[in-house]
Amino acid sequence: MPIVTRNAGVSMRERVARGLFTACGVWLIALASYFVFLRPPLLPEDLRYIGAGEGSIHAMLPGADRWLRRVFTVLGGFMGGTGLLTLLIATSRTGLQGRGRQLIMLAVGSVSVGTMSLTNLQLDSNFKWLLLLPSIAWLTGAVLLLTSGDTASTPPAN
Repeated sequence: MPIVTRNAGVSMRERVARGLFTACGVWLIALASYFVFLRPPLLPEDLRYIGAGEGSIHAMLPGADRWLRRVFTVLGGFMGGTGLLTLLIATSRTGLQGRGRQLIMLAVGSVSVGTMSLTNLQLDSNFKWLLLLPSIAWLTGAVLLLTSGDTASTPPAN
């Protein structure tokens, strides 16, 4: 009797795409944790973009730090949720099968990490090139899926 592996019927392109999406999901959860627990209200690049010193911002908007803490907590929650759903789709047996699901993964990456990367480029973030990597990984995964020719909507046999 032949040994059937968990990856039976899954193309190499899909395996690589799953790996890329899994890494992006983990990254989103880690980034969410940073935003919720560690990110300061204003980074040096934020002050540079605004064109004001931290002292003048605190003088004009004394509650800005408390407000931004809440904003980043909400933002982190959405990042974490996106990361968890990405992990669910990337690691489920049928998560990436079907052209509709593949297009959804492309859209999710465009809206989430794509928007973040674009915004960080516009802000001239100190980390803009590092923050471009998840978008490249997501786009690579989506291209691999969309060009694989595998649009089956049934799970692989195992």
